[in-house]
Amino acid sequence: MGKIVLRLDRMMVERKMSLNELAERVGISNVNLSKLKNNRVTAVRFSTLAAICEALDCTPGDILEYEDN
Repeated sequence: MGKIVLRLDRMMVERKMSLNELAERVGISNVNLSKLKNNRVTAVRFSTLAAICEALDCTPGDILEYEDN
């Protein structure tokens, strides 16, 4: 079975946005955003995903990727 991988780190680099700045814009803690960035989560709320996309001016497809094993 494949898995969904967050490519948040790549989008943050493209947008030249730091973890601290994005966490502040999204309204979540640095620790939780770091977990998202490093793929150490099993779920993400749609509201959080929407806030990240708004802050980074992107779509969910820009930061979510499916990897087939």
